Amino acid sequence: MQISRRGTLRVYLGAAPGVGKTYAMLDEARRRFDRGTDVVVAVVECHNRPHTEAMLAGLEIVPRRQLSYREGSFAEMDVDAVLARRPRLALVDELAHTNVPGSRHEKRWQDIDTLLDAGIDVISTINVQHLESLNDVVESITGVPQRETVPDGVVRRADQIELVDMAPEALRRRLEHGDVYTPDKIDAALANYFRVGNLTALRELALLWVADRVDEYLRAYRDEHGMETSRPTRERIVVALTGGPEGDTLIRRAARIAGRGPGGELLAVHVSPSEALSESSPMELARQRRLVDSLGGTFHSVVGDDVAGALLDFARGVDATRIVLGCSRRTRREYVFGPGVGATVAARAGDIVTQLVTHEHAGRGRPDRPRRSTVPRGRAIAGWVTALLGPPALTAALMPTRGTATLPVDMLLFLLLTLVVALFGGLWQAVTTAVLASTMVDYYFTPPLDTLDIAAPGNVFAFLVFVVMALAVASVVDRAARRTQQAARGQREAETLGFLAGTVLRGERALPALLERVRTTFGMESVALLRRDGPRGVWTSVDAVGADPPTRPDAADVEVPIDDSLALVLSGRTLPADTRRVLGAFAAQAALVLEWRALRAEAEEARLLGERHSVDTALFATVARDLRAPLVAIKSGSSGLRAEEVAWARTDRAELLATIEAGADRLDRLIGNLLDMSRLRMGTIEPLPVDIALDEVVPGAVVRATPGTVRVCVPETLPTVRADPELFERVVANLVANAVLHTPPDTPVEVAAEEVGDRIALRVVDRGPGLPDEAKARVFEAFARHGDAHRSRGVGLGLAVARGFAEAMAGTLTAEDTPGGGLTMVLTLPVSTTTHHPEGFPS
Repeated sequence: MQISRRGTLRVYLGAAPGVGKTYAMLDEARRRFDRGTDVVVAVVECHNRPHTEAMLAGLEIVPRRQLSYREGSFAEMDVDAVLARRPRLALVDELAHTNVPGSRHEKRWQDIDTLLDAGIDVISTINVQHLESLNDVVESITGVPQRETVPDGVVRRADQIELVDMAPEALRRRLEHGDVYTPDKIDAALANYFRVGNLTALRELALLWVADRVDEYLRAYRDEHGMETSRPTRERIVVALTGGPEGDTLIRRAARIAGRGPGGELLAVHVSPSEALSESSPMELARQRRLVDSLGGTFHSVVGDDVAGALLDFARGVDATRIVLGCSRRTRREYVFGPGVGATVAARAGDIVTQLVTHEHAGRGRPDRPRRSTVPRGRAIAGWVTALLGPPALTAALMPTRGTATLPVDMLLFLLLTLVVALFGGLWQAVTTAVLASTMVDYYFTPPLDTLDIAAPGNVFAFLVFVVMALAVASVVDRAARRTQQAARGQREAETLGFLAGTVLRGERALPALLERVRTTFGMESVALLRRDGPRGVWTSVDAVGADPPTRPDAADVEVPIDDSLALVLSGRTLPADTRRVLGAFAAQAALVLEWRALRAEAEEARLLGERHSVDTALFATVARDLRAPLVAIKSGSSGLRAEEVAWARTDRAELLATIEAGADRLDRLIGNLLDMSRLRMGTIEPLPVDIALDEVVPGAVVRATPGTVRVCVPETLPTVRADPELFERVVANLVANAVLHTPPDTPVEVAAEEVGDRIALRVVDRGPGLPDEAKARVFEAFARHGDAHRSRGVGLGLAVARGFAEAMAGTLTAEDTPGGGLTMVLTLPVSTTTHHPEGFPS
């Protein structure tokens, strides 16, 4: 069925729980129901409120789906049942609800989108605290965090939004009367969330948000009717993100500003340094990027050493009207190094409005820079100890020779100490050693002694050469150590990339092996490749290795986005930024493996289509031959009866009529089997299972199948089976007809049923020649005939259709030898949950 329209969405918005959103939704549903609209209740949460529950009387309620999660049972909306029911209007309460894992979608608003796509109108409800852009503001007002949020765009796309308003005092009276919560919760609610100040602020937020929506309706109406209206310049808001925790506050504030005007646009930008490693958290930026996407904005990343300049260049490039920045996290003493990005942007912004937003992290200092030492922590500590204690110890050792002409030797010894510290500890330890050594050489060993003065000009030059050489040696040694580490890391990267190239050349495309290689290479606990349908879809795991792999990017320690729908995620520890290049190569290889899987599936589908084409070719060839025999019989009989020159005797006329009838019956069976085989191959068989009593159905199916002698033994005490009545009769008819064809005329065919465990076995027994073991499987193939079977016995589709129908009903059909000779077809079907015989079932 093709849907020609998308359903409409009406949302009742409330400032707080208890204002009457669900009641208003049910009241509207009852009005439509009274006017003849087909209304069903998909999910409504009454919260034990008697007045709300009374509104459900007379409305059809779709049963919910029971799901098990963490040793508990939960009832969720059954989206498939609502789609199958296909009402005109569905009531879906609590738009922001998060579904239990195992549901069709992660969020209820995604369920509603599915219903709308199917052409079903939906009425839903939501509180203002669940709107994503207002989430942080509501938390600051009430002190209660809201974990279930809905992107503003989802609600703004609603065809109608109606505010369910109530004065704070009136709502508090409702609480006091017990109309919202049970008596044991009233006092706590009134003293905390439902304070007059909180309710007043929430009410103002709801009114302002709906007022923006009213402006959109008005502009749409004016545009539709060609009315002149002023068109203010739309706001294009650029929000600067550092990757810090204040990003959420900035994004939501910028989104609210962008939403106040017509066509407001939100652009988030992160500036990364061109050479140095970024100090921002990749995970935090990835999460903030998803938040920007949920609010209808776009995320951008630019590179530049001058953060303020790069930010302004971007803003001017997109014609931004406003830049939103967070107040600096630097402490007061850190401002001696410069005015900061915010002040620089404000001074150089020109006609672009700059807005600084305060947050809880302002002025608390920036996070510690990542340690980039070239030596392990233990060696670094030992280096510092040597740097601080080495020069005094060497000085004490050289004191006996002080005053003699050994100054060059003393300088070389201190230079050697600086070199040892540089090799062992690192750059800054060596610099410290050089400073202390130069001071002690000057004070204790350079005339005049015990002062920092230097008498001889030559000693001044020697001392300066010593300091320069000490610093140069320390710098060179440190740089060499860094280059050694970079070379080792480059070698490891080259080996890893070589492995990836080798897997491609060798044709190794096993995704689990690739993910396991990622896990072992980077020492992670688990690795997973995630995929989603569309930018707002639910993440699903394509493949994973390790213990407890992450199921969402925000639940992982490291995320490597591949594209909008694919991401490689790792858990176990946070990896340094310089591993991103190799991780990106692994991610690209994983995407190639996934693409290869899709291509292989397409190739397999093409192969199946080729086989189906071959079968269809055989079908047409067979039909061209086998249709001819019954048609010839019908044509001959009818032509003989029409012959006016022949006076047929009564018995001859009856014989001709019987020939015509037999040919028509055979043609009907042949065409029926051909159509059934076509339905099976196209996958259009959709069983509608009900409870069936075999003692009522089997005799009728046997009578309609053949006029031959059939002995039926189906006890009335058997439990009912779960099957499609029409398909079940076709299976029985085909089995019985096949058995009659292969059984001698004077021997009856036997049909018997018995209970075997949780299934019912129906046996159709013939006394024909039987089949060898190697032919028992082939007998169920289309157009299969055994041996020299004559074409008058059919085209070989009856058993193929019977097995196809049996498997479609969760049953099985097999062939067994009949004791004493012959073949027995065994049909098994599952026993239904009830054991009674359905009343009124046709027999």
